[in-house]
Amino acid sequence: MARPIWTGVISFGLVSVPVALVPATREHEVSFHQFEQGTSDRIRYRRCNERTGKEVAFADIVKGADVGGGQYVMVDPEELEQIAPGRSRSLDIHRFVDLDEIDPISYQKAYYLEPGSDDTVKTYALLRDAMADANRAAIATLVMRGREYLAAIRPHDEVLVLETMYFADEVRDPRAVLDRFPGHVPRRREELRMARQLVDSMTGEWDPAEYHDSFTDRIHQLIDAKVAGEEIVPAEEPPAVTHLTDLMEVLRQSVESARRRRGERTRSRQRGSDR
Repeated sequence: MARPIWTGVISFGLVSVPVALVPATREHEVSFHQFEQGTSDRIRYRRCNERTGKEVAFADIVKGADVGGGQYVMVDPEELEQIAPGRSRSLDIHRFVDLDEIDPISYQKAYYLEPGSDDTVKTYALLRDAMADANRAAIATLVMRGREYLAAIRPHDEVLVLETMYFADEVRDPRAVLDRFPGHVPRRREELRMARQLVDSMTGEWDPAEYHDSFTDRIHQLIDAKVAGEEIVPAEEPPAVTHLTDLMEVLRQSVESARRRRGERTRSRQRGSDR
């Protein structure tokens, strides 16, 4: 079982529910070391004084904030500890909002909330079911690992999930960061109708189990091929860019192709159910 990274109490009104926070996701990736090219010599990183070139112990390192003009304000770890929020044990709910009002761009990382004890399972389940019936998310704050987080708590199947969120000023305005902001673009009615047909023909139920990390699979295949001295098969080239003059014809062919694939999947499922 995964170990909780935080334990505390959900507080709303006069109700308090002990909970534990457990990561809901894990990443799978291939771990690479670094070597000097043409050798088997590992690359190591050291913390060095840029003036003397001497290595500095981690305990002797302090943080400095750039205040401009080549000047820095040095801050000791103890000073940061003094002003940092204490290790809070309270997950304070400020309000409940409609779950559909939250833009997913605000979500950061997901955690499962586990009832803190057998005695609190009923209270936990009552909160979960009330939120699910009303399609509500709880907006809360908590302090974890010396930092304050904004969070949304939402029902998910039989548990509550806590999503840490970006604060409003951390979400960038696309108009401020994109060189090409599409905005309103003139379009022909026929193009929109054909594009909608393509979307409809590719629409289906969401099944996350249908998808997996194929790139990581290819990395493992690459490593295995190099160990065995086999030829490496390169990936396919990306598709060519669709030009505006070809758009209608490409849309039409895409709709026909999507419909064929959908029909093939339907027939395959039917054959499977007949067995």
